[in-house]
Amino acid sequence: MYQPDPIDWGIIEQIQDGLPLTHRPYALIGARLGLSESDLIARIQNLQTQGIIKRFGIVVHHRRLGYTANGMVVWDIPDAQITDIAAQFVSYDCVTLCYQRPRRLPDWPYNLFTMIHGQDRAQVQAHVQTLAALCPPVGYTTLFSRRCFKQCGARYHRSPLPNVASAVSV
Repeated sequence: MYQPDPIDWGIIEQIQDGLPLTHRPYALIGARLGLSESDLIARIQNLQTQGIIKRFGIVVHHRRLGYTANGMVVWDIPDAQITDIAAQFVSYDCVTLCYQRPRRLPDWPYNLFTMIHGQDRAQVQAHVQTLAALCPPVGYTTLFSRRCFKQCGARYHRSPLPNVASAVSV
């Protein structure tokens, strides 16, 4: 099992609250830690490969950008078609998340989840209709957000067990 060293922990501490908004954020973080830009990127890739960093991406605050309608669309897609349909869905800019989850029958028949943001509910519903036309007739429903929760990336902390990292999403 890979054991993060102090430099790895320094990288994690630098990136978990977001990258600096600069032209070359990896160069800036690397300079803070005494690493070259390429060494920092290689270490981040290694942390991902080793499973220490589980997710690395952007957190977009959609409401600040004027997208106040947020719909999680849950789909009941035939299992044999889920990969193809999901690939079609993610080709649309309106889809910001797309992932498969197990059904929880008999109450929850849905196995594909997509997040769609729009400036209003009508825009989200229009996007949903576009996506629905891409697949055979399937069951789906749109769950609209009623309020905005705190959005942040994964938080990492050193486990109480020696040399073990654990990730906590907040």
